[in-house]
Amino acid sequence: MSETSKSLNFIEQIIEEDLENSYSKSDLRFRFPPEPNGYLHIGHASSICLNFGLGLRYEAPVNLRFDDTNPAKEEQEFVDAIKKDVSWLGFRWDTERYASDYFQQLYDWAVQLIKDGKAYVDSQSSEEMALQKGTPTEPGTNSPFRNRSVEENLALFEEMKKGVHKEGSHVLRAKIDMAATNMLMRDPIMYRVLHRAHHRTNTDWCIYPMYDWTHGESDYIEQVSHSLCTLEFLPHRELYDWFLDQVYDPKKLRPKQREFARRNLSHTVVSKRKLAQLVAEKVVTGWDDPRMPTISRYAKKGLHSGIH
Repeated sequence: MSETSKSLNFIEQIIEEDLENSYSKSDLRFRFPPEPNGYLHIGHASSICLNFGLGLRYEAPVNLRFDDTNPAKEEQEFVDAIKKDVSWLGFRWDTERYASDYFQQLYDWAVQLIKDGKAYVDSQSSEEMALQKGTPTEPGTNSPFRNRSVEENLALFEEMKKGVHKEGSHVLRAKIDMAATNMLMRDPIMYRVLHRAHHRTNTDWCIYPMYDWTHGESDYIEQVSHSLCTLEFLPHRELYDWFLDQVYDPKKLRPKQREFARRNLSHTVVSKRKLAQLVAEKVVTGWDDPRMPTISRYAKKGLHSGIH
């Protein structure tokens, strides 16, 4: 191994190998995909610097994509705050994208999966599905609705889309393998019914795609070359690839998910969910409270990002 290769981190090594074997430099595209359900904290800054730093190193575009699939928790306020934080850190994105841009394409692909016998509408409760999921050492059991006809599945899914059914009454699941060693492959949920107004699509949709279904397909639509995630998404890679297999066109670039260790600070809460709880319960005055480890707090304090 040369001195140059030794100086590369493992993600850069993966990219260099791809450039030697299958990718051209013009194929490279990265993305930073925040969920607009809160303000970014110091842990997100690491991911921002990684993805945008790779863009700078390889002179490749980086998309800012908002994974806005849960209108129950997402707001325009968070979208604006995230854009402000990324800009304050000194980075510029190539294009601003939203998972909601792809709702129709995702729906069309889901319909095709139903027609291919690879997805079905399940009418069980979440508690019943959890019991049938099995354990890491015991296989799950099939849903009693797993063998619904294509025609019935299509009709129910269309009704879900139109808002005919109440929340929790039906979900769309991928038909994979209830005995899979990776429990994420045990017929994962692709869509759920939510009668909530979305910050961009308003009430156009009454069904919303789950993150695992949306993530890889959005990367594929945008032709992202390397989809970089923190290590908790390592078990999700198999599902990421399975979903891509269902829509992949060999004439197009296939995204590659790879994982890196997330950054944590000792004695510091680095969890958007827990920070949101502090804000909601008014333990702090807001996301930029001096006690919060958020990027907006550091910006408010007058610190310089050091990246400009």
